[in-house]
Amino acid sequence: MTRLATRPAGGTFPLGNRVVNRMGYGAMQLAGPHVFGPPKDREAALAVLRAAVAGGVNHIDTSDFYGPHITNRLIREALHPYPEELVIVTKVGAVRGDDASWLPAFTPADLTRAVHDNLRNLGVAALDVVNLRMMGNIHTPSEGSIEEPFTVLANLQRQGLIRHLGISNATASQVAEARGIAEVVSVQNHYNLAHRDDDALIDSLAAMGIAYVPFFPLGGFTPLQSAILSDVASTLGATPMQAALAWLLRRAPNILLIPGTSSLSHLHENLEAAGLDLPEAMLAALNAIGRDRSP
Repeated sequence: MTRLATRPAGGTFPLGNRVVNRMGYGAMQLAGPHVFGPPKDREAALAVLRAAVAGGVNHIDTSDFYGPHITNRLIREALHPYPEELVIVTKVGAVRGDDASWLPAFTPADLTRAVHDNLRNLGVAALDVVNLRMMGNIHTPSEGSIEEPFTVLANLQRQGLIRHLGISNATASQVAEARGIAEVVSVQNHYNLAHRDDDALIDSLAAMGIAYVPFFPLGGFTPLQSAILSDVASTLGATPMQAALAWLLRRAPNILLIPGTSSLSHLHENLEAAGLDLPEAMLAALNAIGRDRSP
């Protein structure tokens, strides 16, 4: 298997006791429609995973509730035995209904079962990083204590089943509460060029050396659209989505990207975005998009 570059485009940042390339890969889109059921083209899904690692990705984001079970089994088939450099981050806190709905699952039994499902389907003895995925308003966090579920994960960590813990879809106060229970190595929230609610949180986490991993870095179900973004991309000779990813890499040194795709061509486009250089004038123009849309 291709060795990872020693000086990857986009740089690196610590994730737990490992250092990962800041351009990673999110496996959610490898499952079927609505992240449910098998992929339309299974061989293509396996090819994307292998190409991601060959292209320098050593941070893959997944969950056993993608499919459910589908993406983890694809990761195992495509990449096991895993390269020593690879960090696989998963999340728990939900299960899927028969109608593809997303159902909260935070009881001790739910969380313990989810951890063991991830272990089994990924084929590992311990999970690199587990994020407690708060459901909130699905993609927007809501306040409330996370002490009980996060303590369950901390206990599983002490048993040796989890190496590091993180939290997803969380408020700043929930991050602080989690840090009072166990070390937090990453926060995964909704953030992109136009959705900037976490600006202050990102900066505070950077000062603490904690990774921030934006989900929906390209807008999610509503792709980013902006005349400014299109103009900057055109000047760079890049796509708007590449420019949006490059902006995230410039935004803060602790941001780790996990853009997802089931397409080899889109994967390569995303990886190439790490090498884009944003001049200060273009950076300022893109910064203005978020200010214009802020509440």
